Amino acid sequence: MINITLPDGSVKQFEDGASAFDVANSISSGLARNVLSATFNDKTVEVMDPLPGDGNLTLHTWDSQEGKTAFWHSSAHLLAQTILQFYPDSKLTIGPAIENGFYYDVDFGDKSIGEGDFAKIEKAMLENARQKHSFKLHPVSKADALAMYTDNPYKTELIENLTDGEITFCDHADFTDLCRGGHIPNTGFIKAVKVMSVAGAYWRGDENNPQLTRVYGISFPKAALLKEYLELLEEAKKRDHRKLGKELGLFTFSQRVGQGLPLWLPKGAALRERLEQFLKKAQRAAGYEPVITPHIGSKELYVTSGHYAKYGKDSFQPISTPVDGEEYLLKPMNCPHHCEIYKSEPRSYRDLPIRFAEFGTVYRYEQSGELHGLTRVRGFTQDDAHLFCTPDQLKEEFKKVIDLVLYIFKTLDFKEYKAQVSLRDKEDRSKYIGSDENWEKAESAIKEAVAEKELPFVVEYGEAAFYGPKLDFMVKDALGRQWQLGTIQVDYNLPERFELEYKGSDNETHRPVMIHRAPFGSMERFVAVLLEHCGGNFPVWLTPDQVAILPISEKYMDYAQKVSYLLKNNDLRTLIDERAEKTGRKIRDAEVSKIPYMLIVGEKEAETNTVSVRKHGEGDIGTMSIEEFANMVNKEVSDQIENFE
Repeated sequence: MINITLPDGSVKQFEDGASAFDVANSISSGLARNVLSATFNDKTVEVMDPLPGDGNLTLHTWDSQEGKTAFWHSSAHLLAQTILQFYPDSKLTIGPAIENGFYYDVDFGDKSIGEGDFAKIEKAMLENARQKHSFKLHPVSKADALAMYTDNPYKTELIENLTDGEITFCDHADFTDLCRGGHIPNTGFIKAVKVMSVAGAYWRGDENNPQLTRVYGISFPKAALLKEYLELLEEAKKRDHRKLGKELGLFTFSQRVGQGLPLWLPKGAALRERLEQFLKKAQRAAGYEPVITPHIGSKELYVTSGHYAKYGKDSFQPISTPVDGEEYLLKPMNCPHHCEIYKSEPRSYRDLPIRFAEFGTVYRYEQSGELHGLTRVRGFTQDDAHLFCTPDQLKEEFKKVIDLVLYIFKTLDFKEYKAQVSLRDKEDRSKYIGSDENWEKAESAIKEAVAEKELPFVVEYGEAAFYGPKLDFMVKDALGRQWQLGTIQVDYNLPERFELEYKGSDNETHRPVMIHRAPFGSMERFVAVLLEHCGGNFPVWLTPDQVAILPISEKYMDYAQKVSYLLKNNDLRTLIDERAEKTGRKIRDAEVSKIPYMLIVGEKEAETNTVSVRKHGEGDIGTMSIEEFANMVNKEVSDQIENFE
């Protein structure tokens, strides 16, 4: 008999050879019908395979990310099978699940695939799925695996890097693929499929390798779910920050300036400035001190911090001075600079905590194919801060940063979010610096702080920064898409590498602990996510233009100017539409520009010192005095943006 521990702590006994499916069936037949994958002792297992012994078991359905991952990974196998039906000479490489769906990278040789081929592939995939072929994972020797792929250099390269005992194949129908595992029970679960697009991709992401064709797809257990997803995509297109940014005049790009380097237009710059001032005000209340650091730094600075060893290939190449041969890098991170500011004078325990904050612009080399609007750029500004504290102060400081992040989410109407405690990889420690002792102290501090704030969280291994664990905030936008916004990191290692010190109450020298935090993350990415979240309908306190004054003819331009003057004296941002257009056209254009309020002014309004008010998306809301209108909007602003305490 084997003892299986379920997530609720209960223990069930089963005959030797029982599978995850058997466990699901013992709970309910409904669960057995819907279980897609399973995790046994923190490792993914096949649902139908015998469990190896006693252990902890978690069952995953479509409602979990693990279930979706298995579903989409299995669908990638189905896609590969179907591609070989139509393109038998093509060479398969890899096909993972991704955040939404899956892809398969294929070398089609002298053949090509385009949008006109999608329908036949989808039809054949569904025909194959209806056969309900089981996915069966089995071990293969290295020699047999290599023999299987004598004509496929991509699979051969993958196998060459493996050893006997860690190679498995997955079979379904007459199709076999090199695979580590994690499949749904059979193809019959796949009821709806859509081939989304094709794109170029270098083998293993290296531009020196052959270029492949990446075929993207998505699949669902119900046709209705695919319909909902496609409708959501249409809505997402309307909210695309690149489209809205152009329509609202926020930012632009120029090939002459360079790829991935955004240019902020006046309205976008003003919006960014308001976001910065909003956070700076909260930071002042929380005891932060502003600092400014240069856009470049000596290569030695980043060698000391460890960034050059870990991220050198993702940075721009060093700049050498022509005379003395010094090497400089465009700044990829702000933290090494802040460490040097801390080190610029002696510190006492009485000085701590010290909180340095900077909206610092950094530069990282992203491959051109990965650039995407404001979400993936080569130059971006972080709302960065680094806190230096004693070990005893660490947990309390961490909790205060959590409060600041949640304040930002509340003000900007991000209501759905979860906390993710990102820890080191359990097995591969080569990616990290520092002692196990320091890592354990840092991880414990984060877990305790999150628990004391009663913040629900999940743990993800392998997602830590190279110098320390972190708390990431995963936010869902209005379309249900998940974004990583806001991060807080605990770091015992950079203070050691930079030999940072403070004099303790015992008159001895001690190392401070460092907290890295960026509630927005980067201004560029945050604006992109916020723009898509609100569809360009920014809250009134943040929107570039709060009020459009629409005179019905040139005769009332003087009164429009008077209204604008009075509103500006009440701290409202206004514009006057002076065009010789009909009022209806002016209203439509203001609606397209997503201006929250439109004030129609004509003879009646000029005589009575009033304005006729329209609200974006709602229409006419009545006539009122200029003072009443100003008070109404300012109250709306004050309701939206409370002070941080």
